[in-house]
Amino acid sequence: MNEYPAQLAQSKAMISELFLAIDRMDVRSFVSFLSEHIQFQFANAEPIKGRLAVGEMVKGFFTSIQGLSHEIENILCDGSFLVTQGRVTYTRHDSTQLTVPFVNVFKVMNNLIEDYSIYVDVSGLYT
Repeated sequence: MNEYPAQLAQSKAMISELFLAIDRMDVRSFVSFLSEHIQFQFANAEPIKGRLAVGEMVKGFFTSIQGLSHEIENILCDGSFLVTQGRVTYTRHDSTQLTVPFVNVFKVMNNLIEDYSIYVDVSGLYT
C-alpha cells in the first residue's frame, strides 16, 4: 500500500473526525463526510444510496441505542481506499453493553466518502 505521508496523515485525520462524530451520535456531522451519491452498507442490511437516505438510516439506528464508542486499531490507506479495523462498544438503552470487532472499507473521492461498507456482527445487540 503506497501512500505519501501527507495523504496518510490527512486520511487518518478524516477517519478520526468521522468516528468522533459517530461516537457523539451527531448525524449532521456524520453526513458531512459523505458524498451526495454515497453508497452505504451496514452489516448485512441492504445497501442504501444517497446522503439523505443514509442520514435517516443512521438517525434511526442511533435512536435504537443509548450510545457507542469505537476503538480504532488499524487504518490502512491505498489511494482512494481506506480500511479501518477495531472494536466497537454499543450501549443499549438498559445500559448493558456489547463489544464486537469491525472493519470498515471506504472509497474516498474529492475528500468525501463515495462508498462506505461496515463489516460487523450486531446480531447480539437487540437480544
